[in-house]
Amino acid sequence: MTIDTGRSDNLADLLRTNTAALTARWVEVAAATLRGRLTTAELERELAELYNALLAGVDSGSRDVAAEPYAELRALLTDMSRRRARTGFSPSETAVTVYALKQAVFELIDNDAVEGGLREVVAFSRLLDAFGLQTFESYAKAREEVIDEQAEQLLELTTPVVKLWDGVLAVPLVGTLDSARTQVVMEKLLEALVTTGAAHAIIDITGVLAVDTQVAQHLLKTVMAARLMGAECTISGIRPHIAQTIVALGIEFGDITTKSSLADALRHALRRSGVEFTAAERRR
Repeated sequence: MTIDTGRSDNLADLLRTNTAALTARWVEVAAATLRGRLTTAELERELAELYNALLAGVDSGSRDVAAEPYAELRALLTDMSRRRARTGFSPSETAVTVYALKQAVFELIDNDAVEGGLREVVAFSRLLDAFGLQTFESYAKAREEVIDEQAEQLLELTTPVVKLWDGVLAVPLVGTLDSARTQVVMEKLLEALVTTGAAHAIIDITGVLAVDTQVAQHLLKTVMAARLMGAECTISGIRPHIAQTIVALGIEFGDITTKSSLADALRHALRRSGVEFTAAERRR
């Protein structure tokens, strides 16, 4: 965005001559919108850096916000937006911090404290609008990064690999199984198989809401990956309505062992490991 202002020195002179008054009023207006979520000292330091970078850009005579003289200001705004996004500030609170300087300048002009033309006022307004937009875009990008990080952490929490017995691992799944989650399950299971040297793995889908063709394909991929690591894999938690759905869809699990409950799958794995059960244990 390029702005042709004609007499560029007036705007630079206005900002330089009234630095103390403008920065003080900027801090005051911005602080009112933040409701004490930043200390006055923190806000003064942050806005002083922004003001000096803005003045350096205006001093260059350029009004192109993408030009090199404004590089430092763009970087400072991006850093501020990222900090605000990660500490819970809203987009409005972040953008208003920038726009508060416009109010301070307009008040100064309205009070006849300075002499200046309409052209400089319009130029300054456009500059602040452009940088306010950049602030909002940087904030949105930072929030997307936070959401992505939280989604990854949630995947980690909802796909635990637990040791049930010596040589027997289990992955209890809850909720919806999609491609991204399947990848996490596969990676964690394979890593655990390498670490523990387990020969049996159980994928328990008792908590999976529904099984369709796509979910079945995801399960098969995980089972095949575990087999390639030398582990026998069992799918447990096949409840009656899920079994009916699998049959209706014509899904074939081939030679993959399936069990109705995690207990049955564990018993099967222990038998394959050579563990003997008493008559009472078999009845249970």
